[in-house]
Amino acid sequence: MLQIPLWKRIIIWGLCALGLLTAMPNLFYSRVERHNDAVTAAEKAGFETDAQAADRALWPSFLPSGLVNLGLDLRGGAHLLAEVHLADVYKARIDGLWPEMRRALADARGEIGGIRRVPSNPDELHIRIEKPEAMARAVEVANSLASNVVTLTGVGQKDIEVTASGDELVVRLSEAERLATDDRTMQQSLEIIRRRVDEVGTREPTIQRQGQDRILIQVPGIGSATELKALIGTTAQLTFHPVVGRGTDGNAVAKPGTVIYPSLDEPGVFYTLEDVPVVTGEDLVDARPDFDQNGRPAVAFRFNPSGARKFGDYTANNVGQLFAIVLDHEVISAPRIQTHIAGGSGIITGSFDVEESTNLAVLLRAGALPAGMTFLEERTIGPELGQDSIDAGRLAAAVGMILVVALMIASYGLFGVFASFALILNMAMIFGILSSIGATLTLPGIAGIVLTIGMAVDANVLVFERIREELKRTKGPARAIELGYEKAMSAIVDANITTFITAAILFFLGSGPVKGFAVTLTVGLVTSVFTAIFVTRVMVVTWFDARRPKTITV
Repeated sequence: MLQIPLWKRIIIWGLCALGLLTAMPNLFYSRVERHNDAVTAAEKAGFETDAQAADRALWPSFLPSGLVNLGLDLRGGAHLLAEVHLADVYKARIDGLWPEMRRALADARGEIGGIRRVPSNPDELHIRIEKPEAMARAVEVANSLASNVVTLTGVGQKDIEVTASGDELVVRLSEAERLATDDRTMQQSLEIIRRRVDEVGTREPTIQRQGQDRILIQVPGIGSATELKALIGTTAQLTFHPVVGRGTDGNAVAKPGTVIYPSLDEPGVFYTLEDVPVVTGEDLVDARPDFDQNGRPAVAFRFNPSGARKFGDYTANNVGQLFAIVLDHEVISAPRIQTHIAGGSGIITGSFDVEESTNLAVLLRAGALPAGMTFLEERTIGPELGQDSIDAGRLAAAVGMILVVALMIASYGLFGVFASFALILNMAMIFGILSSIGATLTLPGIAGIVLTIGMAVDANVLVFERIREELKRTKGPARAIELGYEKAMSAIVDANITTFITAAILFFLGSGPVKGFAVTLTVGLVTSVFTAIFVTRVMVVTWFDARRPKTITV
């Protein structure tokens, strides 16, 4: 018999109502967006301003507030393709290896004689041995410093390779360690870029690795590519150095153990500093914009226990001495230590404005990039172009919807009206699901939705045509409707499974825009099957129970 239990009807209509409720915030996009921004800002700051309270009141807190995030091509924003300088990391590793290697070889000085580092490629360490006949012993000592590569593919391999070339000991990173270093560097760069972008409150950025040494960065809603580069393109390596001297000769040669950096605030002034910092930005646990005692913008910072101890010990032992604060090889401040600074907190002053101090605090909190980057490609997409895309997408969806509804009603009469109503519910449920999962809608995603409009009625066409066939076999209306839904099920499932497999391949193998298309297509498949099989059936059964027609025309 053509019956649907009450509990099934309640579930079906309840899911439809939930879909409409979760999709509703998108009809008031700007108001809900301001509400969400105010709530997020207040939670981060720990307090709420009057303006934030006014924005929060724009949308009732008891209603859903999830929105479909607009992608770069719809909202406008910045696109960057950056190349990470992996060779810089190799050089840093080799330079960091030299002091340890020097100490180990010095302990064996009686056997191998004196040692001296000689110029070489940046990714190699060349050490001249005074007694070449003892080179085997030098190789043995150097190899004792090797450690295992910490990766699944590098199990059993060492991180350095040591060879002899005449009277020189040659140390380089092993191939397994290079691959591991590349992977760590890229992962660290991705995470730091993501943290920096998230700090400024942008929505749904696309930050992903491309190839061996490139990173794709797409940030909707940001002003320009230049602004994005200023935010993420700085390595933000903060260090604190003892000051050896101060001068105006920028061409002076630094003595061993020292470096010469220019002053950021004093043009033409150069500081000679000890090359080994007392504390580095790696010991920072917090940095925030602040103001100094004169009311000028500054950045307040706080160290972890280890950094606080080193910072406190140095300031206690060097009262009256200059102490340079260096950011990316520029001295941004060189204050004189007036007293012992305990607690690991301090303040960075300089010629900042409020925006610069805020950005510096963001960079320091996010951490230092492990290597520099070169931007190979940059684009700024204006919001006007994004709005044009949205308008075009709306027009395409509206035209597609009108044509499909007209065709269904012309072909199937009242049953076509049921299918059209289910199609409207289908569109609402798509946006409800996309809002609930925080998905990003792109221009290809709109294409997926428009495609879904056409595909959504396919299942109904199969059902209605099957009902027509059953009616021709002199079946009664109730039996024809029941058999129509039952016998069309296998064809509907087969068609949607094959489409789902295609969408899955697009999602896992495609890039950002292709993934957006795959997501909307997959969500559309699920909602289309639900509305076509269950919603239209409930409507048909409800109508049939109320009218009890002796014959029906499909």
